[in-house]
Amino acid sequence: MNTQAVLFDLDGTLADTALDLGGALNRLLKRKGLPEKSMDDIRPIASHGANGLIFLGAGIDKDHADHAYWRADFLAEYENGFADQTVLFADINTLLAELDRRGVTWGIITNKPHIFTHRLVPQLGFVSPPAVVVSGDTTGEPKPSTKPMLYACEQIGVDPAQCIYVGDAERDMEAGKNAGMRTVLAAWGYIAAEDKVDEWPADAHIQAPLDLLSLL
Repeated sequence: MNTQAVLFDLDGTLADTALDLGGALNRLLKRKGLPEKSMDDIRPIASHGANGLIFLGAGIDKDHADHAYWRADFLAEYENGFADQTVLFADINTLLAELDRRGVTWGIITNKPHIFTHRLVPQLGFVSPPAVVVSGDTTGEPKPSTKPMLYACEQIGVDPAQCIYVGDAERDMEAGKNAGMRTVLAAWGYIAAEDKVDEWPADAHIQAPLDLLSLL
């Protein structure tokens, strides 16, 4: 297959955002008089964003009457430090430089809200800018909906069948597969011990970013 584009999840795939996400959670928990969580607890949940972290910290899910208030408070805390300790994973820029050399377009499809992505992405030091950035609220439906995937393909003018999507969560694999892309699981990402990754609809698992090159 002629791969024309590689699209990536952001948190846990391109960038290690767990320290800043965890910092926001623990500041919120401290303010609420609840015990803070360790990074060992936070890291596997970080890819699930605000909702997953709020449930980890306070046991409040999306159906809880107070969830909207907790989410607003969490995002306010994250606003105060969303780029403090976030960095690209090792070899991401080496991979992106090689994609550029091969003429393969790259972009980002994330569930992180646009209010953060439009400021964070330019600060991460990518060797080249992404051709497209689709945030969790860009299309009105975040992953696992296929809408962000198809929107990204429209923006870069590439058929989904000629795209690879790389992510570290089940919803990433579901969204990519259902959109007609090849899906690749980033095993270095935020994956919990209990996650049944072999049951996720991934065409391949890779242990490090540069392993992707053998799949092109």
